[in-house]
Parts: sequence; structure tokens; C-alpha cells
Amino acid sequence: MSNFNELIADNNLLECAVVDPAFEVDRLLREAKTRGWKITTILVTHTHHDHIDGVADMVKATGARVYVGAGEVETLKRAAPMADIVGLEGGEEIAIGGLTIEALPTPGHTVAGTSYIVEGNVFTGDTLFIGGCGRTDFPGGDAPTLWRSLQRLAALPEETRVYPGHDYGQTPTSTIGWEKSANPYLLCKSEEEFVALRTGKNAPRPQKRAK
Repeated sequence: MSNFNELIADNNLLECAVVDPAFEVDRLLREAKTRGWKITTILVTHTHHDHIDGVADMVKATGARVYVGAGEVETLKRAAPMADIVGLEGGEEIAIGGLTIEALPTPGHTVAGTSYIVEGNVFTGDTLFIGGCGRTDFPGGDAPTLWRSLQRLAALPEETRVYPGHDYGQTPTSTIGWEKSANPYLLCKSEEEFVALRTGKNAPRPQKRAK
């Protein structure tokens, strides 16, 4: 499903967080071990199955604490009942060694979607893609809410590096500045224009790069 998984580590203290472990948990564990990193934290952007199916296995292997938007805690509990889960309201700071990760509420694709900001990078899950944005026709989706979340992301410094949840764009990552200049959803001038574009039959899709 062209998912991205990211490892966020403090190379000095060797602590590590994993974003949205769903597939290839064994590979993520191997990558962390190769670098001498201890996985202590799991950051969940939203609870669609293709972002959480590996959480239970990751918790069993590492004992990591799991963070997710408060409105999606119960969904995550059903997928990983043994996990130590922390519900986020937004604005919380999560320590990974000497790094500080800020939770930014970005609902709209789901009821409690959350993005994570650390040292000039933002991990956006399915809220913001490279050249696109998440769908709103799944249960819990809402186009006006997603518009407000995208505006919140657009307010970040333009040099902020964007790491989305899927490899749907021409490049794996971009910047907030590039998205504001090229992403058709961020070029919308009003909520009404965005809702019409996002919910229309001809909603634009990101132009995926050739493999």
C-alpha cells in the first residue's frame, strides 16, 4: 500500500520512536538494532488498519509506549489491548532521548488524526500527502475539519520537511513551502472551495513518480 514507516532517533542517547508501524515490523526492529537504537515509543497518526496493524507486535517486541489522538484510543485498544496507550489532545511534548516531539492535532481524515513535529520535520500521516491530502469519505472523515487541519500545517515554517504516510507523490518528501505553492488542496482560497474540490468526483490525485 506504499506506506512509509519512519524511525526518529536521538543518536546520542540511542532512543527511538517508530511512526505508524503496520507492515514489516521485523524489518523496523532490525533497522533499529543495526543502529543500536532502543525503540521506546510508537507514534500513531491515525488508526486505519494500514497504520496500526503492526502496533501489537511492536509492543510485544519492545514494550514501547503508544501515543495516538484521544478520540481514537478505543480503536487502538482493540488492535493492541496489551499496549500502554496515551491519548493526545494536542500540544503535548513527547521526549525521545534528548529530542522533543510535539503533537499537532490534524483531524479530518479521521476523527483524531495527529501529526508529529520534531526539529523542523513534520510527520503528517494521511492528512497531507506530497501534492495531495487524505480522503474524507471514510467513517470519521470530514472535509471542513480537514481544511482546518491543512491550514494548521500550512502555518508551519515553509522550510519544514513533510513526511507523509504514503508514497503517493512525485518525491518521498517535500516542504511546507513547496506544498503551499504546488498542492492543489493548499492552493484553495476558502473552506468552500476546498470542500468542493475534495468531495468532487474529479478530486485531483498526487502525480506519483515513476519507479
